[in-house]
Amino acid sequence: MKLLNDVFIAPNEISTIPGAQKQSTLMSIAVGVFAAVGGFIYGYDTGLINSLADMQFVRHEFASNHTSFTAKETSIITAILSLGTFFGALLAPLLSDTIGRRYAIMFATFVVFMVGNICQVASTGIPLLCIGRFITGLAVGMISAVVPLYQAEASPKFVRGAIISTYQWAITWGLLVSSAVSQGTHSKQTSASYRVPIGLQFAWSLILGIGMIFLPESPRFFIRKDDLSSAAKALSTLRRVPQDDPGLIEELVEIKASHDYELSFGAYSFMDCFRDGEGRPRQLKRLLTGVALQAIQQCSGINFIFYYGVNFFSRTGVSKSYLISFVTYAVNVCATIPGIMLVEIIGRRKLLIGGGLIMTLSNLLIAIVGVTTNSIIANKIMIAFVCLFIASFAASWGPVVWVYSGEIFSLGVRGKAVALTAATNWLVNFVFAYITPYLVDTGTHTAALGTKIFFIWGGFNAIGVVFVYLFVYETKSLSLEQINELYRRCPNARASGKFEVKVNIPASEREEDEAAIRNN
Repeated sequence: MKLLNDVFIAPNEISTIPGAQKQSTLMSIAVGVFAAVGGFIYGYDTGLINSLADMQFVRHEFASNHTSFTAKETSIITAILSLGTFFGALLAPLLSDTIGRRYAIMFATFVVFMVGNICQVASTGIPLLCIGRFITGLAVGMISAVVPLYQAEASPKFVRGAIISTYQWAITWGLLVSSAVSQGTHSKQTSASYRVPIGLQFAWSLILGIGMIFLPESPRFFIRKDDLSSAAKALSTLRRVPQDDPGLIEELVEIKASHDYELSFGAYSFMDCFRDGEGRPRQLKRLLTGVALQAIQQCSGINFIFYYGVNFFSRTGVSKSYLISFVTYAVNVCATIPGIMLVEIIGRRKLLIGGGLIMTLSNLLIAIVGVTTNSIIANKIMIAFVCLFIASFAASWGPVVWVYSGEIFSLGVRGKAVALTAATNWLVNFVFAYITPYLVDTGTHTAALGTKIFFIWGGFNAIGVVFVYLFVYETKSLSLEQINELYRRCPNARASGKFEVKVNIPASEREEDEAAIRNN
């Protein structure tokens, strides 16, 4: 059943509004894709530790026994970044809802990230390295909470999913580049082996921060601040039509009317993220959905490969572990492209369910094949299924979870709720980053699971498939305001794909808002 939209949804439909000009998506796409550099920073910093921890010079200088890191040392060095990102994500809405999405990103890159990276470059031991990774984590957490939010609010609804997906694609590029750079320096027996890869992060941070200076602010942020003039100017820049264009005014009217309706029930606090209300229907359900998706994504096993891949492959008898790790990063980059294209074609639900099923099967097969020790054939089969798992994740749960988290909340609580979902991502990330060495490694006080840990990841992925089927609403081709109405009127997630959504604005209110926008 065709969705009913009372506002523009695509350039070829803008003609339904009398006098409206054809809108361009070029600027919106450029804004969304450039903001995705924040994902590159996240991916590069995440992938870096996978390679650094296996460098001979780093092990000699940083490890307590000067030979290899203990499970405790590996856990602390790896997990401390995720601890910082957890707190950074929680702090993000204090900035993004106050000074704006753009300035929040610039503060994270120009100030917080720079301080953390200076500490990492200067480190000669574990304490300062961990301090630097924690501070850098604060910045990465802020970025992870604000960039998808900024992308969602700046994008037209018919390409919003694809644009937010570029955030995940940028993460995969960051992982790949960090692996390539580390391969070029890992054999050096000087501090350049780790300082060069870490120091390059200054460049990525500067690119994002300087670029944000020239990008427009989210028009929805200005609506929150009751600044119609700035909202119209920002939206005009994004859609590349004059500020008095009927189509642009129609979009602003819907955004403003929806926000005014929310505000009629009072101002919002962090606690309102956990409470249903007339202006935020099924808010608790939405929050729990976003939180659960982020948690399940981190329980999928993907970060096990990207955090510990080099070490894991070498321990299981795979030769050229650095090269194999690089191949997994390359698969991650390439397989994300189908996800970017499919998210607006087949929708969020089908992509998550289909990808989750393949991920489950791949993990179980990795665990079964991996119990065969010292077998070249078994190792090749295991690597093949690892690549299949990564490809299915990259095309589904990787990008779609960030898309969904950025779009399902109403404007009044969006900044705070997105931050809570991102914080959940990092909290679960921290837990598994810390305990995984104890689960996998051999030695005292370890479970020595080895490849059997993939049985655990497979179980979580199976749970994810069931969860999506029961609770995840289909939001493809809906504006952010229409998604609010979807949660108000649609009885359950399974019916959401065919549910008709229309935002009704009283004629008197529409005329009043149009006049206010034109006068500004």
